[in-house]
Amino acid sequence: MKLQDKVVIVTGGGSGAGAAIVASFVAEGAHVVAIGRDEKKLAAACAAAGDHARAAAGDVTDRERMQQIVDDTIGEFGRIDILVNNAGINISDRTLEKLTPDDWDRVMDINATGAYNTIHAVLPHMRTQQDGVVIAVSSMAGCAPSVLGGVAYSAAKHAMSVVTKMVDLEEAKHGIRACVVSPGEINTPILDQRPVKVTDERKARMLQPEDIAHTVMFVATLPPRVVIEEMIIKPRGQGSVT
Repeated sequence: MKLQDKVVIVTGGGSGAGAAIVASFVAEGAHVVAIGRDEKKLAAACAAAGDHARAAAGDVTDRERMQQIVDDTIGEFGRIDILVNNAGINISDRTLEKLTPDDWDRVMDINATGAYNTIHAVLPHMRTQQDGVVIAVSSMAGCAPSVLGGVAYSAAKHAMSVVTKMVDLEEAKHGIRACVVSPGEINTPILDQRPVKVTDERKARMLQPEDIAHTVMFVATLPPRVVIEEMIIKPRGQGSVT
C-alpha cells in the first residue's frame, strides 16, 4: 500500500472532497484523523472509510481544539506525516455590494486562518521528525480573483495558498514539503451556497470529489525529493485562471 502506517490529518473530512480524501488514504493503509464540525457527517464518513479512520470533531477556527487534536494524534501514533487542509466555506451574498463584515470574517476565519491554525499546530512535530507533507485544497479562485467565487472566498483562498507556499519556502530545511491543489468547479455541498441553483447536468460536468482525492494522493505519495508548488485541476472546458 502506498501509505502503509502513515499518519494523516484531514480537515473538512465529513463530506465532499474531504470524505473522499479520507477514504482514499485509508484504502492505501494510512491512519487518518478526520476533522469536521458536523459530528454526524464526520462519523458517517469515517465509518464508510474503514477502521483506520477516526473522527475528531472540531472547528478549524478553534486553535486550542486544533492543538489538542494534533497532540492527541501524536500521543497515539507518535507522528504526523501528512496534513491536508481541505476545510472551506462560501456564502450566498458574495459580491462587494452584498457582502457583510460578519460573512467576510467567517469566510476568512475558516478558509485562511483555519489553515494557518492546523499548520501552526503540526509544524513543531514535523520539524522534530525532519519529515512531513502539507497539502492545501485551495481553489482556482486562489490563483486569480473570481466573481463566481466572490470577494471573500477569493481573498481567503489566496491567503490559504500563500500560507501553504511559505511552508515550502521556509521549512524545506526541516524536510517538510508543501503543495497547493487549486481545483476549478467541484460537485460538493459548497455548491448549495451559490446564489443561483446549479443544475444536475452542470454538476455532472464538474470535477467530482474522487478527482480531488486522486490528485491529493498523487502529491502525498511523491518521493521526498519532489515538490509540486501548485497544481491546477479543472473540468474539461472550464476557462483559465488568467
